[in-house]
Order: sequence, then structure tokens, then C-alpha cells
Amino acid sequence: MDYAIARQNMVEGQIRPNKVTDQLVLQAMETIPRELFVPKHLRGISYTDEDISLDNGRWLMEPVVLARMLQAADVEENDVALEIGCGTGYATAVLSRVASTVVAVEPDSEFSARATATLSELGIDNAAVIDGELTTGCPEQGPYDVILISGAVEEVPQALLDQLAEGGRLVAVVRAAGAPFGTAMRFARVGGHVGERPLFDANIPSFPGFAKPPQFTF
Repeated sequence: MDYAIARQNMVEGQIRPNKVTDQLVLQAMETIPRELFVPKHLRGISYTDEDISLDNGRWLMEPVVLARMLQAADVEENDVALEIGCGTGYATAVLSRVASTVVAVEPDSEFSARATATLSELGIDNAAVIDGELTTGCPEQGPYDVILISGAVEEVPQALLDQLAEGGRLVAVVRAAGAPFGTAMRFARVGGHVGERPLFDANIPSFPGFAKPPQFTF
């Protein structure tokens, strides 16, 4: 299989037709070898337009959803970015091509080791994978201009919103418990306050630990 052609087909056949025009994002996704971030027996389907199931209940996010979320985050070349739940590190690698520095948090030590090894293999030296809890992030390295949550959540924790710099943007797919689809959302800190707006419908697997606290009724 010619993976370079597969990458080009992914960009031209899946991503561009879905309203992605950000040249940095397009170039990154045409450059990063997605096949290196899945087990060898899955490399033949690494450029399909769907989530790819990995080990330990994790996945590789659908390319179009990732591209649209990064475009919505308005990532700039001098930005410091935080990724929540990097898995094998594909989105981390893509982010490293559009941002200045990337910090990726991953609670699974097997995945964090695999991601670190693959990033090193690709010569990516502006991204670091840190073992940590998804809902906590990495406040000691913040604040961040961009935060990407690489899985659906019921609610974005205040602890992550607090790590946004002034003018910072957080993108995540928010899905209510039991709902078939979620909504990609953009959160932004302006004047010290965080506002939000919906972007597009999205259906990606959920991260555990982001359940919305129960509401008391009287």
C-alpha cells in the first residue's frame, strides 16, 4: 500500500470536502504518517473515514472530526497547546506541525510510551507526552492557547477551562449521557470569562471520567 497516496486521498477526498480550509492543518495531515499510530495489522485501514479501535478500549479519532476541531481552534504557529488523551499520539503529531509546543496528557502508561516512541521516531521534538489524569490536564505547564480533548465528554471540567490563557480556545465533543450524537464545541476565554458556541454534530467515542454531576431536584 502506498501510504503517501492514501494520505493525499484522505485530505482531498475526506477533509477538504468537509469545509476544512486551514492550510496548516491540511499540510500537517498530509504529512504525518497516520499508519504509524495504529497496530501493524490495522495499517491497511488507517486512512478510512471512521474511528479506528485500538487496544485497551481506545481509538484513533476520525480524520475529518480531528481536522474540523483543529480548524475551529484557530491554532497559530506560536501557540502552546494541550491535548487531553493522546492515545498513540496521532493528534499530538498533527498539533506539533501547527503549534509551537504541545503537551499531551495520557493516563495509560502503555499508550504514553508508544506515543513517545513514535514521536521520537518521526523527529518531533516540540511535543511531550505526560502521564496524568485526563480531567486534571497539566496546569503546571499552562496556561495554554489551545486545548484539544480527543474524546467525547459529558461536560468539560472547570479544571481544564481554568488552564486556558487569555484568548485561549478549547475544543471538545460534548455528548449528553445516552445521546446518540454529540456536538463539537468551542470554548474561548475573553476578558477573563469563558464563553462557548456549538460547531457541528460529531460522533466519536467517549472518555470515561467526564460524567456530568447529578442535578438535585426538589
